[in-house]
Amino acid sequence: MPSLQDMKQKAKEAGLMKLDRLIANRQHIPTNELPISVKELCERYEKLYTGCINDVMRELCLLNQTLPTDIMPLRDEMTVCGEAFTVKSAPNVMIEGEMTFRAQMLDEMAPGGLIVWDTSGDADASLWGGVMTATAITKGIRGAVIAGGIRDTKQILEQKFPVFYKYRTSNGSLGRCMITHYQVPIKVGQVTIRPGDIIFGDIDGVLCIPREIAYDVLLRAEGIERNEVDIFSWVHQGDSIAEIIEKGGYF
Repeated sequence: MPSLQDMKQKAKEAGLMKLDRLIANRQHIPTNELPISVKELCERYEKLYTGCINDVMRELCLLNQTLPTDIMPLRDEMTVCGEAFTVKSAPNVMIEGEMTFRAQMLDEMAPGGLIVWDTSGDADASLWGGVMTATAITKGIRGAVIAGGIRDTKQILEQKFPVFYKYRTSNGSLGRCMITHYQVPIKVGQVTIRPGDIIFGDIDGVLCIPREIAYDVLLRAEGIERNEVDIFSWVHQGDSIAEIIEKGGYF
């Protein structure tokens, strides 16, 4: 019969194994190669719109891929797609070390990325402004999704850089919040976003497309858009509802 010590050790090992599985599940970062270049993938996505992409993910039973509905584009015409470069910050009075860590983060941004910033619900500070925009442009970043505040709005608009955000404030971030992590899985609203996932935003909001299915979703969404061209033509030529549905249309 095993000793009490042996039983405790086995229980401890079982607990660790379960935790390992949880960590692997929650902190997994996708590394799969895409069949086409990220540049081509993003350019093709940017010809689409959130509605048809969202419908594809609904077909795949992915109903929680939409970021909070109060995250909207700075300009209605802004449409952007890119690989998620994740950032997490939190309200904090500390300042020491913040600029060093921020500089390190900026150095690691790579062309084709799209900044997705989890502010931990901050409702006071700006996390993005004119200088950050200029820096992102020089790094080849495609856009930024800030689940919080921005400032220097006029400077951002002049640079024509796609930014999605919640609110504007002149409050700077130093002394109000601190970057705690980057390039780790984050959660914005109900959506878990991992570095390398594909982020798409337009006038109707922002979606996260899991990297593993991003190419398949693209192909299906392109098919839906082609089908909708036919549906609009049937409507405009006066076909009845029944005729349109019979030909494969929908409303």
